[in-house]
Order: sequence, then structure tokens, then C-alpha cells
Amino acid sequence: AQLERYEQIEPLPDIDFNVRPGNTLVGFTSMQEVEDTLEGDVVARGSLPAIKASAEDADHAFQQFRAMQTERHLDAAAFAESKATLRSRLDELRRKLDAFLADDYGIRRNQTARRKWQRSHQPFHWLVEFYGIMARGGFDVVIGNPPYLEAREVPYRASFETADGNAVHSMCVERSLALGNAANMSMILPLSLVSTQRMAPLQQALEDGRNCWYSNFAWRPGKLFDGVNRALSIFVTATSTTSAKTFSTAYLKWNSASREHLMPAVRYAEAPRRRGVFWVPKVGHYLEAPILAKIQAVEETVADLLYVRRRGKVQPKHNPVYYRTTGGLYWKVFTDFSPRFSAIGDARNKSSRETTFLLAKRAHVKPVIAVLSSSLFWWYYTVASNLRDLNPVDWQQFPVPRAAVDDRTIAFLGTKYIRDLKRNSEMLVREQKNVGRTETQSFKVSKSKPVIDEIDTALAPHYGFTAKELDFIINYDLKYRMG
Repeated sequence: AQLERYEQIEPLPDIDFNVRPGNTLVGFTSMQEVEDTLEGDVVARGSLPAIKASAEDADHAFQQFRAMQTERHLDAAAFAESKATLRSRLDELRRKLDAFLADDYGIRRNQTARRKWQRSHQPFHWLVEFYGIMARGGFDVVIGNPPYLEAREVPYRASFETADGNAVHSMCVERSLALGNAANMSMILPLSLVSTQRMAPLQQALEDGRNCWYSNFAWRPGKLFDGVNRALSIFVTATSTTSAKTFSTAYLKWNSASREHLMPAVRYAEAPRRRGVFWVPKVGHYLEAPILAKIQAVEETVADLLYVRRRGKVQPKHNPVYYRTTGGLYWKVFTDFSPRFSAIGDARNKSSRETTFLLAKRAHVKPVIAVLSSSLFWWYYTVASNLRDLNPVDWQQFPVPRAAVDDRTIAFLGTKYIRDLKRNSEMLVREQKNVGRTETQSFKVSKSKPVIDEIDTALAPHYGFTAKELDFIINYDLKYRMG
């Protein structure tokens, strides 16, 4: 709203008091949590009525303090006394709850250890700091940008249903769900939120009884935040009075010149609730949902073609497929040979980023390389993965009809693609800090796009794609892939 007079500007006094620091993940949010923690401790449970009464008194004092903050003719002495009284009451409540929580952590009657625990864990009791709000059911809206940390990076432990994922930001979202009255929430998280297995429990928690929107943003060529070199997702949740739904965007890319138009151009598509996979499809074009449905209707996957070692059976040495786990911003390279690599003063003959898998049949090597080099796979990888590394699950779960890998045309195109890849490659020289001078065979995959288009055209009948769907696949992400 537009301000017409300076008197309409609301002050933000006493910042030192009104900004409450502490650890979001460690502390009590409700009296029920306190009761659950003290279960079995008869003596401590006897103090619960007094704590509740003290919390109510502190909340009443806080309301009086807030009212005094906005008075035009403030009695400075009365205000200072009110603030000191409130601070004293809150400090006393914090000490009592800290003691209960420290006991729950196994730290009893050792003041030195308890002070050390307080410094490392920085407990924050929402029950005390916002008693009135929490007593009414919680906050109407919660927004945030939690720290993108792993559990091993923080000096404390916390008990949450999402703790098995070892992501601090995931636990922050779970805590925020417990703080929300209407569960209207929005946060910025790494793209892994919609594309990694460990985030599946968090997806379920967000979507439970709520509408949920995921918008997904690339980190190249443009970034949401300067200096944050990672893809991000922004989620928004809101309670639903009818059947709740989930929506998602495509994997959005932009350059600096078009940054101001990014948010107005965001478009959502409905994503299924019962997905059968741990990822939320990153789709935005109307053709993508039917393409994904046709792919997921295929029962066979690349994993079904892998060699499985059995006792007494000789492991085949001539059915490998090579690929690099990192790099290749807009292309993923699969070959039937180990790319050339050398490092001065290093005995290794291959890059540490290179890995391999074995197929059960030699005849499937070229077709599988063709399939995984297709624009169709690139589209699927973009829709399903976190787009940071190429993990085994990314290609193993890719559905591929058995008829496609037995198709002689696709096998021929796989051979043609590999020859073209070799012809357009060159040795790339780098100076690396830990390794020194390295030479790596670099592939100019964009020069092989005509062959890739032939592969996609040959694959289309095996998936039942229409002419429009095939055209979408061939031209998908073309602006960025072709530079």
C-alpha cells in the first residue's frame, strides 16, 4: 500500500529485543513436547503447571510491552521497567526449559557441560518466545531460506522424521511445519528437494493435506543469487479445503538480460500425487506430461540389461559402457571406450570422474549408448534428476523397450554416433592444482547432433511418440545445448 504521511510508517524499536536469535531445530515448540520429554520424570512433570502459568504471564507482559512500544507519549521509566521485567521472566523460563532439554540430551547436574551444551546447541524455545502465537495454533505464514548444510557440518543432533536424510534444511522445513497454523509456507531449497531419494519424506510431509507448488531454477547461465552456484527450488504450500494437488515447473534457465522477466514467466503444470518415483517431474510444456506417461509405461529399464555377477561365472571383459559422473553441462557422454587421459607425474591413465558399467550382452552395448546419448534421455534426465552429477540411478531407471535395444537400426546409429564423437574430439590441456598438467579427450557433442536426431527418430516408434512429441524432444533445450 502507498504511504501518504510519515505517521503511517510503523517503527521497529528495540531491535535487540524483538529479533530473537537461536537454533531453529533445538528447543520446545509446545507444552506437549515438554510433557513428552519429561515422561517418566514425576518430579519434573510436577513443575509443568507452574511453567505454563509463567509462560502465560510472560506473554501477557509481552503484550503490554508491545502496546507501550507504539504509545505516542511514552513514559521512559515505565517502559524500561516493563522491558526489564519481561526480559527477566523470559530468561527464567528459558533456563528451566534448557535444563529439561539438557537432561534429555543426557547432561545432568554438570553445570560446565550444560553451559558447553548451551553454547553449541543454542536452544530456542518457540513455546516461550512466541507463547501467544503457539497457543493459538502457530504462525499464519512461514517463509525462509534455511542453511544448505549436511548434519555432519553442525555440532549438534536433532530428532526429526527427516533426519535420516542428513540435510539440515530438510529438518528446518519439518520444524516449520510444526510452527504453522495454516501451513502456508514458502522456502528456497536446493533442487534436490524435488529430485533425490532422501527428500521423498519431506515431499510427502509438504504435500500432506496441502496444495504444493514447486518452481525449479537452473544455475547456468543465470543464477537466482550471485555466488550461489547451485540449482534451487522454491516451494509454496497452502492448506486445501478440497482434494489437494501438486504443481511443478520445468527446469527454468535464463540469462542476465532476461532476469527481470523470470518470475512473471513462471508456469506450473500439475504433477501426480502418486508418482511411483522419488522425484517430482520438472515439466512445464503441455507435451511433456504425455511424453513422460509413455516412457513410464515401459516396464523394462537399462538396469535390466546389466551384467549380474554370479558365483562361478566368468565376468565378461568386453561389454563395458564408459561415462563421466561430473561435467558435461548440457550433454552426457557415453562411449564403448575409455577416453584418453594423461597427467604429468601421475601414473593414472584415466580421469577420476570416469566410471563404467557392464552389460550382459555385447550386442546391447551400441544400442544402449545410442539410447543414453539421445535427446530423449537428456530430457528425462532433466525432468527427473538434480542435474549436478550423473548418478547410477539416473540412467539405470531410464525405461527402454527391449525391442529398442534389439533394433539393428539403433545399433547402427550407436556405431555411427561413436565414430562421429571420436572424429570431433580433441585433447584438452588443463593445469589443475592438486594434479598438475592434465590432458583429457574432450568431445564436441553438439557437432554430433544430426546423428542424435536420427537416434531419437528411430526411438520414437518404440515409445509411441507422435510427430509433435518427437519434434519437441529433438528441439528440447536446443538454445542452450547448441550455444
